[in-house]
Amino acid sequence: MSLPPISSLVHFGNRPFSFYPPILNVEHNEWFFRRGSWAEILVMNSRSKEEIWIPRRFLGEVSQIEDPVVIVGLVKELEYKAGAVWPHQRRVIEMPLAVGERSRALPPPGDAPAPVIGIRAPLVTDSRMGKLVGFTILVGVVASVVAVDVLRQGVLKPRLVYDASDQQYLDLTRDDDYSAVVRKLGQPAGDRWQSETEATQFRSLWYPRRAYFVILMGDDRSHARYIGTMDAKWVPIHWLELHPGGTTRSTLTGLTKF
Repeated sequence: MSLPPISSLVHFGNRPFSFYPPILNVEHNEWFFRRGSWAEILVMNSRSKEEIWIPRRFLGEVSQIEDPVVIVGLVKELEYKAGAVWPHQRRVIEMPLAVGERSRALPPPGDAPAPVIGIRAPLVTDSRMGKLVGFTILVGVVASVVAVDVLRQGVLKPRLVYDASDQQYLDLTRDDDYSAVVRKLGQPAGDRWQSETEATQFRSLWYPRRAYFVILMGDDRSHARYIGTMDAKWVPIHWLELHPGGTTRSTLTGLTKF
């Protein structure tokens, strides 16, 4: 099983390298390796001298050619914001079509030009105008009654809310594997692995009565250990302090729910 290139980066020394694809919102794509852990690495930008933690699961292969600079591949396009790196999401906004308008990408049927039809605006009499105003007022009254009824039902109808008031996950440590978690929290109602092919393995243990997921991570399934806890909405509520200035929070935040 191939692992992200932390061992290769350790031997870089003072040699610079670049990420591909480049990290968005960072002007200069030249970095130096500082140190690494089992979950992430610390790199420094050669121009701004800013240090950034990169989660290990985003790292790909290291190029064999060093001319003009070593290339470290990224498995996802990342962007830098709020002092951390996040997977970049491209948003495509499609303008809505007007009523009766055909899509610009579709040609009109047939080759002949559309016939020109004369349209005569009808004369609006006072009687018809009065009916129109009355109908508009009636629609407004009905809409107000419906809105009040919906609001009343929303206030009175009980909602199911997950409350992670049980904080027994605070007893979990980085040395706890599946067996240790079960001893402390009991048997989970759900037990899932993210993938069978990824270099880094993630495991989620779902405790519905406690309203949270316990997350394990490891180089393989037999060595998966505790890295943090997600609430019922998949938001990190507990993570580990790995070293001064570094935590597993960025790994949990970038983890897709499974």
